[in-house]
Amino acid sequence: MSVSGAAGARIGVVTFPGTLDDRDAQRAVRVAGATPVPLWHGDADLGGVDAVVLPGGFSYGDYLRAGAIARFAPVMTSLVDAAKGGLPVLGICNGFQMLTESHLLPGSMIKNERLTFICRDQVLRVENAGTAWTNEFAAGEEITIPLKNQDGQYVADERTLDELEGEGRVVFRYVGGNPNGSRRDIAGISNARGNVVGLMPHPEHAVEAGFGPDGAAGLRSGTDGLRFFTSALTSLLATA
Repeated sequence: MSVSGAAGARIGVVTFPGTLDDRDAQRAVRVAGATPVPLWHGDADLGGVDAVVLPGGFSYGDYLRAGAIARFAPVMTSLVDAAKGGLPVLGICNGFQMLTESHLLPGSMIKNERLTFICRDQVLRVENAGTAWTNEFAAGEEITIPLKNQDGQYVADERTLDELEGEGRVVFRYVGGNPNGSRRDIAGISNARGNVVGLMPHPEHAVEAGFGPDGAAGLRSGTDGLRFFTSALTSLLATA
């Protein structure tokens, strides 16, 4: 893989039946300075992309379990192999659910604790600033990005949770109250290598002033989500 400057990076965004936020993710990639590459669930060819985003939505109608059917899509077979080889992969909301269902990340996602859909701006604390998708943050930094989900409660057994904590693989925690009952306030995690990250909140909705959460600069001024995507570019340039 060779990347000549940020503009040379190609980041794939996968669309499944029921995906909602693929266009938003493509826009975020473009705003970050890379080239978004649309990928289709039924096509096993990843097109030689440098990284992949699994966006939010309700793939296959969330039948069986959220992400449970999507894991068997042809694109996921190729993606799992590529991720194990080091390809940066970001799973957002439904994409996070797919990462757990495909066993690229441990644990599982179940219905929110109060069994209701949640939609709000959410404060997160960055716990790990060393992954491919978080290297432009600082550990302990608090950021705000939108949260919208129904099956957003992260669960795992105590041994798995202890391993995630001990290995520094909890990437984000909820701040200001746990919105969905996730164990240990976990909002996002990574694999051991740090190239695969999944989280429930939506960074792609906080990349442009005027369209994101409220911030210190005023209403809808928050752009904390942009650094997820610029972090990926930084990581790619460092390994080019």
